[in-house]
Amino acid sequence: MSKRIKITLASLLVAIILLSAAGCAGRNGGGAVAVTAATAERRELETTLELSGVLAPVHSVDIASKISGKAVSLGANVGSAVRTGDVLIQLDTDTLSAQLAQAEAGLQSAGAAAEAAVNQALLAGINLDAAQKLYDRTRVLYESGAVSQSQMDDITDKLNIAKNQYENASGPAQAQAQAAISTARANVRNIQVQIDNATIRSPIDGIVAVQNVNVGQVVAPSVTVISIVDTSTLKLKSTVSQDLLPLLAVGREMDVTINSYPDLSLKGTISNIGPIAVSTGEVFPLEIAVNNSGDLLAGLSARASTRITVEGIVIPSSAVAQGGGESYLFVISDNTAVKRIVKAGLKSNQAAQILSGLSAGEKVAVTNVGALADNKPVTVK
Repeated sequence: MSKRIKITLASLLVAIILLSAAGCAGRNGGGAVAVTAATAERRELETTLELSGVLAPVHSVDIASKISGKAVSLGANVGSAVRTGDVLIQLDTDTLSAQLAQAEAGLQSAGAAAEAAVNQALLAGINLDAAQKLYDRTRVLYESGAVSQSQMDDITDKLNIAKNQYENASGPAQAQAQAAISTARANVRNIQVQIDNATIRSPIDGIVAVQNVNVGQVVAPSVTVISIVDTSTLKLKSTVSQDLLPLLAVGREMDVTINSYPDLSLKGTISNIGPIAVSTGEVFPLEIAVNNSGDLLAGLSARASTRITVEGIVIPSSAVAQGGGESYLFVISDNTAVKRIVKAGLKSNQAAQILSGLSAGEKVAVTNVGALADNKPVTVK
């Protein structure tokens, strides 16, 4: 190898070593970053708690027909306001009316049969009374020897037959006649109920939101044909984290703002806090009742807010950064920034609550946080 080639290779090797050293020096932190530090304090933090969600009707009813039938008229359409008891759908009742007439005729027939059974019992009673008197007279004659044994036996048989006829006419026959009347009445009532069910009425005051039937269409029982929503009171459906649950309670008043109507200010009241966390984990469903002035529609997005005061570890909000789905900050110790994962709570424009990961008295960087890395040298202003 020539002397010139050796010199060139040596120079290249020195350059690589110098570049590697410079890179390592950069990775080891380079120069110190100037930061302003603040001390974490245990104190009160007053801020605005804001929840977002969607307005939904407090009451909604899906209505299905109880019987099968053809719709002959509609009392309302989608968007119509209805009152409790208003007719929504009328089904055809011609067949049911014919069945009712037949059932009423059957009831009349059962009543006539029952009346005949009563008359039969009265007649059997008269026959029994006559047979008893004949038996008594014949008994006297028999004991005096004026009547033979065969005559006495014949009179006794007639009395027993009269007794059996009376007992049957006044007992089982009467019960059977009354049972027939009860069955006929039940049949009439059943058909009357079906006729009543052919008129589908609104169970609440509200607005028709869904209508799945047209005139002439046959509806099947237990299938939703119309839906009514009551929008006089709406509920803002939102969620709240488990850390904020102790700060809220049913009955607390909140300010409500509708995103589509930013100039409209409303008041709402927490009406329900779900006892079970939703599937997303660690958040609980919450509902806020809002009186509807008439301009609000279900489905609008809205926000609810309230002023609250909490006590805990508080630091300037600029000290908290986000990354990788976590909150973190830099604790200053011996002129070194140490990255610390924390759990942040409520925030205001100036301060933030730290729920875990930081103790009172520790110093944190509040400026140039974006320029810091774990174990980065700093100079504190």
